[in-house]
Amino acid sequence: MLEILIVEDEKPIRELLAMSLTKAGYHCTEAADGLTAANFLENHTYDLALLDIMVPKVNGYELLEYIRPLGIPVIFLTAKNTVDDRVKGLLAGAEDYIVKPFAMAELLARMEVVLRRFHKVDSHLGYDDFEIDLDSRKVTGPEGEIALTPKEFDLFVLLVRNRGVALFRSRIFQIIWETDLDGDSRTLDLHIQRIRKKLKLGERLKTVYRIGYRLD
Repeated sequence: MLEILIVEDEKPIRELLAMSLTKAGYHCTEAADGLTAANFLENHTYDLALLDIMVPKVNGYELLEYIRPLGIPVIFLTAKNTVDDRVKGLLAGAEDYIVKPFAMAELLARMEVVLRRFHKVDSHLGYDDFEIDLDSRKVTGPEGEIALTPKEFDLFVLLVRNRGVALFRSRIFQIIWETDLDGDSRTLDLHIQRIRKKLKLGERLKTVYRIGYRLD
């Protein structure tokens, strides 16, 4: 499981990040200020750091200088949204610069890009007899390549990465369609039915009553 360091002084944002990333399969360590984060970094290795710039004690830029020699990629998450701010953050060595407020699905996608750039994430996933190539966005089974629509591919990848975990319909809809479910799950249910049929998943892709779906 990949280790993520979250450095954010606003508790609600920090806790929401940790909760969302944990559900996405990451292990998170939280720090409310730069000094605490530096202490964590002395004793632990992380795969990625998410830094707010305006944190107390040691700010994000100062902490980035400490992190860079460790080879840990950094993404800035900040309310500083001018072009000069973005340029400064990227030139300082951040791999990406995301302005608040942001969609969690966007953050997860950008995290994956950075992690793959640093060879932290394999571009291939496996599930049973299926091979998933994230670069070419192809799914191959015992009988060859299986044609999936873009949303079907994203949905299958999400299920594979969270195998054994019951995912709420609303959560799936937020990640894949980047919008709220608003009580209408027909679109999601239709995509699930198509995935189940195309990949012949049968009972392995379960409907969890009043929750959503789980890939066993």
